[in-house]
Amino acid sequence: MAAPVVDAEYLRQVDRARRQLRALISNKGCAPIMLRLAWHDAGTYDVKTKTGGANGSIRFEEEYSHGSNAGLKIAIDLLEPIKANNPKITYADLYQLAGVVAVEVTGGPTVEFVPGRRDSSVCPREGRLPDAKKGAPHLRDIFYRMGLTDKDIVALSGGHTLGRAHPERSGFEGAWTQEID
Repeated sequence: MAAPVVDAEYLRQVDRARRQLRALISNKGCAPIMLRLAWHDAGTYDVKTKTGGANGSIRFEEEYSHGSNAGLKIAIDLLEPIKANNPKITYADLYQLAGVVAVEVTGGPTVEFVPGRRDSSVCPREGRLPDAKKGAPHLRDIFYRMGLTDKDIVALSGGHTLGRAHPERSGFEGAWTQEID
């Protein structure tokens, strides 16, 4: 698909979608799953082949049914009304914007959002996302494939401080982190 034309109307819809996302995420308390959706859509990127990545393909059953994407259909469905209200915005931009707003709503920094991602209907093969059960060497292989560094891995892992693990989705249960008194 062609890249979207990021004109004044596109930017107005991005601003409107940002407000709608802020309300949705605040009211539903769904920041963790929105951040996870953004990450899982982007996390399939391969720097060598320039395939995968933040392209909205996770909206297709072929991809959201991958084992590592268990439960993300919930987030996809929550975003459909916002997409319908802002039809110019690509799914790729909407999913990444949802992640940006999730960070902001949970007290994180304001993140610059640059629109213009194109949607794809090509779903990457299963296995491009990290498997927490496989240990550090596996995580490095996955993140290095994306062109990231060990420092990037540590920073991205901080996303697990939001929300909790669900056994039906990850095989783990409970908070990813524990508060220390």
